[in-house]
Amino acid sequence: MVTLEKLVSDLRKKKQEATKLKNKSEKKLQEYRSLERRSSAGLNTIEKKIESQKEDASDLSETLTQKNAQIESIERLISAAKERLGIDKDAINQTEQELEFADNPEEKVYAESRLRSLKDHVEELESEIKNRVKTAKKIADEIAQFSDIKSKINSKIQKQAHSKPPLREKIVSSHKEAAKLEKELEQRIKAEKLATNALEKAVKRLDEYLKKKKSIKKKPKRTAAKRKTTSKKPKRTAAKKRSRK
Repeated sequence: MVTLEKLVSDLRKKKQEATKLKNKSEKKLQEYRSLERRSSAGLNTIEKKIESQKEDASDLSETLTQKNAQIESIERLISAAKERLGIDKDAINQTEQELEFADNPEEKVYAESRLRSLKDHVEELESEIKNRVKTAKKIADEIAQFSDIKSKINSKIQKQAHSKPPLREKIVSSHKEAAKLEKELEQRIKAEKLATNALEKAVKRLDEYLKKKKSIKKKPKRTAAKRKTTSKKPKRTAAKKRSRK
């Protein structure tokens, strides 16, 4: 009985240890699966961000192309206006000389009229040049601002792109570890099942042994009582024999 009880105790410890190892494997497996899920989610988030930022950068590139085309067009217009301005100023100088040396009133009136027209045109050109220079400066500031935004977006894209390989490595390594732990967990579950079955059988044998022992202890008491009853009967018979004599 002592050996059987010790067997049950040992098997109980073995079963507890098997359960402990199984739970440990389950916990590790959950951790690696969680790590794989988090890494995959992180990678998907980064890829979505990069895709969105690339679209923003592409939109900014189109805007910058348009702005640069605008400023180039304005610069050409300014250059043409300055060229016309120079011509008109030369014409004003010439007309002023013609007015100074006019021989008759008609030439003088014509020169004065032409001079007024040229001066008005010069004022228009100067105003046009001033406005176009102001517009060009505004566009140049916008180009600088958009270029800065695009540069920051590209820096973010590069930074996030650098974080993708480590996440991929985590996904691969955690997946491999999870696969190993799945096999290990299967073995742990089998070991726990075997330990449980062995314990149940040992407990059953111990119970049967204890019941049998208890049954054996009860039987001698009943036999002794019968013996007492049997031993009293001869005495009564002897008494009867004497009375008959």
